[in-house]
Amino acid sequence: MAAEKLRDLSQPIDVTLLDATVAAFYGTGSKEERTAADQILRELQNNPDMWLQVVHILQKSQNLNTKFFALQVLEGVIKYRWNALPVEQRDGMKNYISEVIVQLSSNEASFRRERLYVNKLNIILVQVLKHEWPARWRSFIPDLVSAAKTSETICENCMAILKLLSEEVFDFSRGEMTQQKIKELKQSLNSEFQLIHELCLYVLSASQRTELIRATLATLHAFLSWIPLGYIFESPLLETLLKFFPMPSYRNLTLQCLTEVAALNFGDFYNVQYVTMYNIFMVQLQTILPPNTNIPDAYAHGSNEEQAFIQNLALFFTSFYKFHIRVLESTQENISALLMGLEYLINISYVDDTEVFKVCLDYWNSLVLELFEAHNNLDNPAVAANMMGLQMPLLPGMVDGLGSQLLQRRQLYSGPMSKLRLLMICRMAKPEEVLIVEDENGNIVRETMKDNDVLVQYKSMRETLIYLSHLDHEDTEKQMLKKLSKQLNGEDWTWNNLNTLCWAIGSISGSMMEEQENRFLVMVIRDLLNLCEITKGKDNKAVIASNIMYVVGQYPRFLRAHWKFLKTVVNKLFEFMHETHPGVQDMACDTFLKIVQKCKRKFVIVQVGENEPFVSELLSGLATTVADLEPHQIHTFYESVGHMIQAESDNQKRDEYLQRLMELPNQKWAEIIGQARQSVDFLKDQDVIRTVLNIMQTNTSVASSLGTFFLSQISLIFLDMLNVYRMYSELISNSIAEGGPYASKTSYVKLLRSVKRETLKLIETFLDKAEDQPQIGKQFVPPMMDPVLGDYARNLPDARESEVLSLFATIINKYKAAMIDDVPRIFEAIFQCTLEMITKNFEDYPEHRLKFFSLLRAIAAHCFPALIRLSSQQLKLVMDSIIWAFRHTERNIAETGLNLLLEMLKNFQASEFCNQFYRTYFLTIEQEIFAVLTDTFHKPGFKLHVLVLQHLFCLVESGSLTEPLWDVATVPYPYPNNGMFVREYTIKLLGTSFPNMTSAEVTQFVNGLFESRLDLSTFKNHIRDFLVQSKEFSAQDNKDLYAEEAAAQRERERQRMLSIPGLIAPNEIQDEMLDS
Repeated sequence: MAAEKLRDLSQPIDVTLLDATVAAFYGTGSKEERTAADQILRELQNNPDMWLQVVHILQKSQNLNTKFFALQVLEGVIKYRWNALPVEQRDGMKNYISEVIVQLSSNEASFRRERLYVNKLNIILVQVLKHEWPARWRSFIPDLVSAAKTSETICENCMAILKLLSEEVFDFSRGEMTQQKIKELKQSLNSEFQLIHELCLYVLSASQRTELIRATLATLHAFLSWIPLGYIFESPLLETLLKFFPMPSYRNLTLQCLTEVAALNFGDFYNVQYVTMYNIFMVQLQTILPPNTNIPDAYAHGSNEEQAFIQNLALFFTSFYKFHIRVLESTQENISALLMGLEYLINISYVDDTEVFKVCLDYWNSLVLELFEAHNNLDNPAVAANMMGLQMPLLPGMVDGLGSQLLQRRQLYSGPMSKLRLLMICRMAKPEEVLIVEDENGNIVRETMKDNDVLVQYKSMRETLIYLSHLDHEDTEKQMLKKLSKQLNGEDWTWNNLNTLCWAIGSISGSMMEEQENRFLVMVIRDLLNLCEITKGKDNKAVIASNIMYVVGQYPRFLRAHWKFLKTVVNKLFEFMHETHPGVQDMACDTFLKIVQKCKRKFVIVQVGENEPFVSELLSGLATTVADLEPHQIHTFYESVGHMIQAESDNQKRDEYLQRLMELPNQKWAEIIGQARQSVDFLKDQDVIRTVLNIMQTNTSVASSLGTFFLSQISLIFLDMLNVYRMYSELISNSIAEGGPYASKTSYVKLLRSVKRETLKLIETFLDKAEDQPQIGKQFVPPMMDPVLGDYARNLPDARESEVLSLFATIINKYKAAMIDDVPRIFEAIFQCTLEMITKNFEDYPEHRLKFFSLLRAIAAHCFPALIRLSSQQLKLVMDSIIWAFRHTERNIAETGLNLLLEMLKNFQASEFCNQFYRTYFLTIEQEIFAVLTDTFHKPGFKLHVLVLQHLFCLVESGSLTEPLWDVATVPYPYPNNGMFVREYTIKLLGTSFPNMTSAEVTQFVNGLFESRLDLSTFKNHIRDFLVQSKEFSAQDNKDLYAEEAAAQRERERQRMLSIPGLIAPNEIQDEMLDS
């Protein structure tokens, strides 16, 4: 009954009843009561007339939650329907909100008591402003400022409103408002800033109220990044801020404001003011935080305020130096203030706090890069002059002067740079390759999870240290060796010190000249091996072992040039393979693989003083070397030896090595197959199945590194392997048929399936890595048709392996058009039955989904003629499945679907079935793409959605379609051309989908699409603006709409890094590492 009464909105709502409903929703009553209350509130919230009751509720209710509910309703109206409301309703609402805010903030008691409510009202007011101001509410800022002068509490609240407004317009506007609207609001704020500026200065000079001064400083902080510069530098603002800086209660806010000023960068016009500001600041800072303070200690024991102060200080220095360090290099006294500031910053960099360190590291990285680039371009004076910021033609005599200027600058910074090297070495982050870490109990364990923050930090530190190393190789080497000797004599020995040192040594690989690097490494490796000998204790040895492995893995160039060292290192790795400490064996196998990949030729030639190649010696002792390794480590080991064998150019030797390598697994395989010939049941034993799996995995590892040369080995086991596959498949199907759906979860069935999967993976790896030799395809594909494809079709859905799909995708991508004749057979076996599995919903069989669409994409790309030969029912199935794919919210599947769609559209446009295809599918595709484009779950697909639409609009205007797209039988009105028809269809489609947009807006958008269709970036921006306008994408994270621009930036950065020695780690460079 009560619910009915609330639902009737024809008379004023019963506020007491509403209070009770809201209380029931938030209350501790029964679950039923809460659900019923939730139901009523939702209905009210969705009722378009509910907002007319808001004022009534706000006046009558005393309950904060009820008021918040009413304001939520109002916010929805302001966001989505404001412009459609009659003027008097808009003005009424606007005035009411302003009055309530003034009334509540006019006296201290109500302002403090109703603080949360006032904050929410402020947010609502700013939402209204985004629509009304400046055009329909010109007097807003003058009204606000004059209200602020009437009382200190109103003034404090006005500051809060101004701060919100600034944040909305300058910080959160992207994706919330159209480009035009943002521009308009920024101009209004700029032009009216005079009044706000006077108000702020007036408060700071006249008020004694702490809260008001803090609110004013916070508002200034929001404004400083965009206001006209004269208000900062040609007014008493900076002096006033510096006056507040020493006072503890305003210290942090003032420092944040000064940081904003420091981060402004508009040429040299205000250099004098910057120097003055910096010098006064430094004098004051020395009294607040004396230069000899141990900052890391002070931070560790400081209060929250004090810790925030040190964070803000780091931000101030880094912002100031980033843009204005040059102005401090001019006179001697400025230089000493600069050096003192850098000293502070280095001390702050030792603070044990990730965020503080990130801020400092970010700046050190840019400073060191700048010094390095000037040093690197000394040979090219014009570039160097540009670096120095000299904009003038160079006279011949100037080049020497410039060189000396650059050298002076380097000397100026050589002290801080040396301290910075020590900082980088002491705090080096852990690289990805290191698997051995200290846990919170101080034990050395194997790492279980990769920490991405640490990896990002490592990349940045590594880059910084490489620039530092280029600036002064001698100092870098001296500091590293000095720290290493302290490890050896024990005065500095801790796990952490050794780790950071070795990570630093490994990270600068490639930055020194070869002779220097060789000399340096001989000392480092010798010292580390000594340290390993003299140190006792299992944990200590594990730490040292991990460091030796990391360092040697980073320097393939050195190992290639020194066979003795390479051999010693590899034998040391074999030693570590028997060390059962967690993580050591894994790291030994990984490092072995890494070294072999870069030095493989060295192992297959007979070295001076040896009787046979190392690989042969290794194969003789293979069984003992891998005796203590786990199966997955053995597989890595086999893969490494595969790389060595691949480097042998003599066919006969290569086959002999392969045979010796595979001797153990082949022997086991022959035994198993022999037993199975006598009794098939032998293969059903769980231990036998495990052995078969292990043999398959070993084969896959070797196939992945040997490629084509694996042919002799796979031919040996191929047919037996297919028989085992078929038999296991039948076992699985029988188990599932008898045991129902749960049978597929039993460990026995899972084990059988892993053998099937590994078999498919082995064939796929081999065919993928083998060079294009059609005869290999002819030899291996036909025998698989029935055991693999036929088996897939015969199996129950739960027993089908998704790897079958990826195997055939690989085969088609590899043998391309040669497979056209087999497509109908593949289609028949796979298509219908897989579609039935994946179109019931979006969740089941995720693996099959992605691989199915990848297979389809391979067919569309390489065997398109086979698709044209399909019947129209089959083609409809293909198109439906593509639409099904891009409707997925799972990103990979949607992207594969969209890419596939683009290829199909282009291929059909070029074929003789162009008209027929587009007549059937054009409108469906357009409608479906608009549906995902405008629904917020599919943002990541934005770039591809745009490309599909661009293709469609270009197509109708290009004249490729010679027949009408509309159905002549049902549409009486003949359109002059397809372009006109599509225009009208699109306007109708979007008009019905977005009733909140006027038909003029929709028409303008559609016309804009046709006009900008030939220029992708205009076309894309046009769509971005439409998405904001249609209010589908507001108040959310819109970075996916800008993903493409970010990717282009990343590629430019990689090209830059390739040009500096050492910046890209030796293991990331795809070279055959000239190891002749």
